[in-house]
Amino acid sequence: MSNNIEGKVIVITGGSSGLGEAAARLLTQSGAKLVLGARRLERLQALAKELSLADESVVQTDVTRHEQVKRLVDRAVQSHGRIDVMINNAGLMPQAPLERLKIDEWNQMIDVNIKGVLYGIAAALPHMQRQRSGHFINVSSVAGHRVGPGFAVYAATKYAVRALSEGLRQEVKPYNIRTTVISPGAVATELPNSITDPDAAERVRNFYASAAIPADSFARAVAFAISQPEEVDVNEILFRPTRQEL
Repeated sequence: MSNNIEGKVIVITGGSSGLGEAAARLLTQSGAKLVLGARRLERLQALAKELSLADESVVQTDVTRHEQVKRLVDRAVQSHGRIDVMINNAGLMPQAPLERLKIDEWNQMIDVNIKGVLYGIAAALPHMQRQRSGHFINVSSVAGHRVGPGFAVYAATKYAVRALSEGLRQEVKPYNIRTTVISPGAVATELPNSITDPDAAERVRNFYASAAIPADSFARAVAFAISQPEEVDVNEILFRPTRQEL
């Protein structure tokens, strides 16, 4: 029986570590054709070598730059003739109370977490419309469902990803395009490293040390959504560590 993953051309942003790297590993094992983007080219190249991907399968990409995301997607189409899945995964999670006025971090989260998803949609949608098929997987968070002290702006960006995904879902029906938003809880990645506020950093670090689950939990959620028959559109997956209360 086909897994509906083998042979699919899949683009992943934030593919050099964490959730993106875990997804790349599992999807490669399942026979997908991957094109990976991230800012850290050396990490991408090392991962590509490990996974036996061709040199053209990695593209240095800053998702805050539309032209770079377009170049990433265009590379996939040039190399393989199509794009079947666009995984908008790149994200940042600096946390701090609003009163700390970390305005530069607010802007950075808006640029990466919201605009980065929009640029991924803009880059892949015309190809998927032409093909009359495709699948967007946008990464939100449990914080896109619940807000807590210290992560109001991060939560706002992840609520935005869910809103964008639902609007996209409704608009692409004429083109047979599927749309999934995945909202992970605490997953062991480098994401907490972006927190510069000392109090928030310690709180999140301690929580992740006690509760975080491996990144392959996210990879399995991705594979589940992709592997469904083409007539099945899994629109949202929300998962947490069993120990996570929030």
